[in-house]
Amino acid sequence: MLIELLPNILFTLLLIVALGFFARNVSKIKNNINLGKDIDRSDNPKARWGNMARIALGQSKMVKRPIAGILHVVVYVGFILINIELLEIIVDGILGTHRVFAPFLGGFYNVLIATFEVLAALVLVAVIVFWCRRNVIRIQRFWKDEMKGWPKLDADIILYFEVVLMGLFLLMNGTDLAIQTNFPSAVHYAQAGSFPVSQYLLPLFEDTNLDKLILIERTAWWLHIFGILCFLNYLYYSKHLHILLAFPNTYFANLNAKGRFANNANVTAEVQLMLDPSADPYATSDDTAEVDKFGAADVMDLNKVQLLNAYTCTECGRCTSECPANQTGKKLSPRKIMMDTRDRLTEVGDNIIKNKGTFVADGKQLLGDYISHEELWACTSCNACVEACPVDIDPLSIIMNMRQYLVMEESAAPTDLNNMMSNIENNGAPWPFNQQDRANWAKEL
Repeated sequence: MLIELLPNILFTLLLIVALGFFARNVSKIKNNINLGKDIDRSDNPKARWGNMARIALGQSKMVKRPIAGILHVVVYVGFILINIELLEIIVDGILGTHRVFAPFLGGFYNVLIATFEVLAALVLVAVIVFWCRRNVIRIQRFWKDEMKGWPKLDADIILYFEVVLMGLFLLMNGTDLAIQTNFPSAVHYAQAGSFPVSQYLLPLFEDTNLDKLILIERTAWWLHIFGILCFLNYLYYSKHLHILLAFPNTYFANLNAKGRFANNANVTAEVQLMLDPSADPYATSDDTAEVDKFGAADVMDLNKVQLLNAYTCTECGRCTSECPANQTGKKLSPRKIMMDTRDRLTEVGDNIIKNKGTFVADGKQLLGDYISHEELWACTSCNACVEACPVDIDPLSIIMNMRQYLVMEESAAPTDLNNMMSNIENNGAPWPFNQQDRANWAKEL
C-alpha cells in the first residue's frame, strides 16, 4: 500500500518544497521593495484598474511593434491557458489519478486539450522566432553593452525552458494517445482528450509495447511538472519576474501627464515661505523632524514604486532603442538604469539578510558605483523611454531623483547648468545679461 502511494507522497513533497522556496523568494522581493520610501498611489482606482487591464492583461503597448508584439501575445496567452492544465496535473499528482477533470467536463475537456495543444505548437514557433531574432538576426537592442554576460544568457535560458516544457507537454499527450489507441483497456488511461498536434507523434510509437509507452508518458509527465516548478523558482533570478509583477506595476504606475515632474515637498515649502509676504523668515518651527535628503543617492532613497519598476523590467530594450541620447552615441541606456537599480537593490537586500535585519554600510551606492554622472546628465528628459515601456516603467523618475541629489546635495551639476542657475539667481533669467540691458537687442531692429 505504501509503495503504491510513494509517487503521490513524493509529488506532494516536491510541490511543498517548490512552493515554499517560491514563497521565500516572494518575501525577499517584498522586503526589498519595502526598503523604498512610501508613495501614495491609491488615487483614481478605476483608472488604475483600467490601466492594468489594458497594458498588463491586454498587452496594448506590446503590439505597437507588431512582430514582437504578436509573438509575445501568443506566448503570453499560451502560458496562461496551458497552465490551466497545471491544476489537473497537481490534482492528479496528489491523488494518484489521471486526467481527473475529464469525467466532469465531458466534451468540453476535449476542446480544452485541443486548444492547449494548438497553443503549445504556436508557443514553440514563437519561441524559435524569438531565439532567431536574438541570436541569428541579432537585433541591435539585444546586443548593447548591458546585455553581455548573464542578461543574454538569462534570455536564452528562458527560451530553452519554453521549448523543453512545450516539447514535454506534447510528448506526454502523444504517448497518452498512443496508449489510448493501441491499448484501450490499459488501466489508469481513460479515453479522454483530443490531440490535434501530438497525434502526429503516433508513428513514432507504432511498435512500442505498453510498458515502454507508460514509462515514456510518466517520465514526460514528471519532467514537465518538475520543469514548471523549477521555472517558477527561477523567476526570482530572472528578468521574467514581469510575468507576475507587470500587474501591480501597471496598477501603481504614474497616471499624471508625461512631462509633469513631482516637486520636492521641502523645496516647495521653502519657496512658499519666500513668496509669503506675511511670513516671518526668522521664525523657528516646532517641527524637529529630520529633513529628508534631496533626491536619491542609493536605492533606499527611491520610492517603492520605483523599486517595483526595477524588479518588473523585462530588459526588452525598447526604452533604450527609443532614447535619443542613446541613439546619438551617448552613454545613457534607460534599460541599464533599471538593471543597475535592481542589481543594487538585490545587493542591499542580501546585505540585510546576512546581517540579520540591519544594513551594514558596504562603501557603495547606486550613484557612482552603478550609475555614472555621465549617464544621468546625458538624459534629455523627453519621456521617450517611459512611453516605449510595455509595462509602464519610469526610468526617468530615477534619473531626475539622482540629478536632484547631485545638484542640491553635492553641488555637482555640470558647469553650463551651474552658470544658468547663477544667471537666474543674479539676473532673473538663464542668460548672462543685466536686467537693464535685456531689451537692448530690440534697439537694433
